[in-house]
Amino acid sequence: MSLHHKLLQRAAEGRPIRVGLIGAGKFGSMYLAQVPRTPGVHLAAIADLSPAAALANLARVGWAPERTRAASIDAALADGSTHVGDDWRSLVRHPAIDVVIECTGSPVQAVDHIVEAFAQRKHVVNVTVEADAFCGALLARRAAEAGVVYSLAFGDQPALICDLVDWARSCGFPVVAAGRGHKWLPHFAQSTPDTVWQHYGLTPEQAARGGLNPKMFNSFLDGSKPAIESTAVANACGLAVPSDGLTYPPASIADIPFVTRPRSEGGVLEHKGMVEVISSLEPDGREIPYEIRMGVWVTVEGETEYIRHCFEEYKAHTDPSGRYFTLYKRWHLIGLEVGVSVASVALRGEATGVATGWNADVVARAKRDLAAGEVLDGEGGYTVVGQLLPAAKSLAAGGLPLGLAHQVRLVRPVARGACVSWADVAIDPSTQAVRLRREMERLFAASPGRAA
Repeated sequence: MSLHHKLLQRAAEGRPIRVGLIGAGKFGSMYLAQVPRTPGVHLAAIADLSPAAALANLARVGWAPERTRAASIDAALADGSTHVGDDWRSLVRHPAIDVVIECTGSPVQAVDHIVEAFAQRKHVVNVTVEADAFCGALLARRAAEAGVVYSLAFGDQPALICDLVDWARSCGFPVVAAGRGHKWLPHFAQSTPDTVWQHYGLTPEQAARGGLNPKMFNSFLDGSKPAIESTAVANACGLAVPSDGLTYPPASIADIPFVTRPRSEGGVLEHKGMVEVISSLEPDGREIPYEIRMGVWVTVEGETEYIRHCFEEYKAHTDPSGRYFTLYKRWHLIGLEVGVSVASVALRGEATGVATGWNADVVARAKRDLAAGEVLDGEGGYTVVGQLLPAAKSLAAGGLPLGLAHQVRLVRPVARGACVSWADVAIDPSTQAVRLRREMERLFAASPGRAA
């Protein structure tokens, strides 16, 4: 039975999936825009540090004020409305909540929310992929121990890439490469929230209209988010990553199967079975026609002559050899698609992407010369940028995960371009996020990449 029919069945039975949302910013608002149109789902509660901002976003997406007047979660459950408050613990601990959507974008706090949800036997859809990037394998293990489902969020590119990889492998195709698109030039790595809109392609007025956070969008532009998301994909799909970080080869959609081949066959890959990100710009800044900037893709191999003949007979666009074929989705709709994850974890007990090991990591690198005493401001900010690395290489370097480079003070200078290490910062070892990361390092240190 399809997910939609299962949702209709739950609606007819009066047993909706009861959802709690933590964080009602841009991504959360996009999900909120779809909830009233989704049968069999009741968004019972929203927790946000600013309930007033959450209510403003609800109004922005078209919610009527009477839908959010419930004074408590119990009241919301009784009348089918939604309670809006600032107490995430009450939301996570309420016995009626089935699925928690973690949507804060704050990786350290996200870990607290997720671990508590597991303790309360709640399924979790984790939008804050920054947290998954530095301890996803251990979060997946904790969820399994609790008997619940932990999942990446459909609509965000990592889960969509995982879906394409699953399609390929379920069809019997070897995955040669998988990834997303991006608008990339090397100097974007030094972009800050002050320069993001001119590079990104939006006016400040468009950004303000959409309630867009310049720091968050700069994390996409400067390469931090592509590194984070590629880390999540590598760890979920068992794919390798480039030895020295993403290379961002420029390519049109038609050229992806040509570019995403091994170097020995004329492509850019060190070997088969890797993640990569395709740039929508030529090195001189010219826009590539029919690009994959907002989309996802997977390149597969036709291993036999018969399969390659099938590619040809059914007009599948391949590389010149006829061996490599790319399936793609040119667009992703971000929070508008999260309902697929909610339905999947609640009705099928299946994640839409989850870490199965620790192959990859994303470390913080200095955007400029940093002095002792400076405070790091995390992805998309003024101080550090993320670099994708193999987990073993990150471990050997003692690299500080980008997701933990938030509001931590440097104890010694770090030169521009250098990796920030654990030894470079004063960090609170008692926070749950740090403890989980350190535990994961111990568990996987002997063999990074092994199954969670």
